[in-house]
Amino acid sequence: MQTTRIKGWVAAGLGLTCCTMLQAQDAFVDRFVGDVGGAVFSTSAIVKSKEASTTVLPYVYGDWDRYFARVDTVGAKLLPLGMGHLEGVLRISQEGFDSNTSALKGIGQRSNPVPIGLGTFQRTSLGGVFVYAMHDLNSGGNALDLTYGARLDLGGIKIYPQAGLEYRSQAYVQHLYGVSSIEAAASQAAGGRMTAYRAGATTTPMVGLAATVPLSGPWSLQMQWRHKWLDSSVKNSPLVGAASQNTGFAAVSYEFK
Repeated sequence: MQTTRIKGWVAAGLGLTCCTMLQAQDAFVDRFVGDVGGAVFSTSAIVKSKEASTTVLPYVYGDWDRYFARVDTVGAKLLPLGMGHLEGVLRISQEGFDSNTSALKGIGQRSNPVPIGLGTFQRTSLGGVFVYAMHDLNSGGNALDLTYGARLDLGGIKIYPQAGLEYRSQAYVQHLYGVSSIEAAASQAAGGRMTAYRAGATTTPMVGLAATVPLSGPWSLQMQWRHKWLDSSVKNSPLVGAASQNTGFAAVSYEFK
């Protein structure tokens, strides 16, 4: 049923592409335009006995010719579409985790998803709309993300309120938060209490806030915070001990014009 639904969305997206591939204009520049720097990323833990993670990674948000990077999403602009482009995208996910705690004995390592697919960024007079439809190469599951971001200018500081929905298919969620009968037996044999669990598809609402704070010349401070309310299919997993998740980053970046 979920696979049929995803195929329907993809078909609808292709139909939309055919009907609206008229307005966007190519204006590719043969140099990088955007922000580059270093960032500290933080993610609250939702898996039992795991602690919040903090990672230092490069920060890139910008375009070079038809290629782009948007923090955790990279890709290429394929065709004009509406007020943007139809894009081929790759998501850099950090959702996986190691089962290296006593509470997770018998549970296999969860590798990071590798979602690839199609998407678009539509820049409208009321804000930006991001839509991504992706297939995960690791789990065989599917993901659909819809995000809206507005922009407010406050004394030189740019504020971006955000809201969105994230859909994940059963296979995608099972890969991360499901527990097989073999894992449950191994956990119980090691003194654990894990029981077998088959996860379902999820729909997760999100709100967020981002900001760009000028520092000196081309240097800026980039910040983002997002809050997700976990779907019951994730919350009910014996691996999970939280009802929501916070993610965020702070980056110092240099703007190339």
